[in-house]
Order: sequence, then structure tokens, then C-alpha cells
Amino acid sequence: QVQLVESGGGLVQPGGSLRLSCVVSGGIFSSYVMGWYRQAPGKQRESVASITRDGSRAYADSVKGRFTISRDNAKNTVYLQMNTLKPEDTAVYYCVAWGATPPVAFWGQGTQVTVSS
Repeated sequence: QVQLVESGGGLVQPGGSLRLSCVVSGGIFSSYVMGWYRQAPGKQRESVASITRDGSRAYADSVKGRFTISRDNAKNTVYLQMNTLKPEDTAVYYCVAWGATPPVAFWGQGTQVTVSS
């Protein structure tokens, strides 16, 4: 059974930084495309960033230049470095692992990020 556990969320002031981590167990981490989503109160869940098995990255326009996604296959971990945080970044952040054969998505339980002064 594949499990994803996020950590690193919290309260930070505008302009501050946080690094989220997501540890994957029970599967073959290196075979997954990994991503981060977020969901703010009253809004739909949206994609933030993704990273392929060979390290290619993609970002939402709203976070380009501020967030960086990375992965460490030796540690079965994906990271989201978030800099220059804004109040509109406040949301629950979810880690997701996409498998290809068969097509499947595994989700973490989420970690709260609050940006406020």
C-alpha cells in the first residue's frame, strides 16, 4: 500500500519561506511522477508544481520564480521550497504520486500553510 506523508507546513509572515517534504512508502518512488497541489478555503484544488521521473519540472504561473520542486529518489522524498510567500499562498498543500502502469494517483493527507502577518 502506497502512503504519502507531508510535513513542513506552518504559519509564516508574508515574504517568508517554507520547505514542504513528502515521503513516499510502499511503492517504487523513482517510477512516479510527483506533484504538489493546494486547496484554499472555498476554492478548488489546483496544481502547484510537478516533477517527472527524469527531473523535468512544471509550475503554475502563480508560483513561477518563487517555488521550486525537487526530488531525492534515495530518500523517497519530494520537496517544495516556497520563497517570497504571499497571503494568497495560504492553503492546504497536498502531495501526489502518479503511477503509469496501471494509471493511478496516490495522495497525501495534506499540510496547512498559512501566510499572515
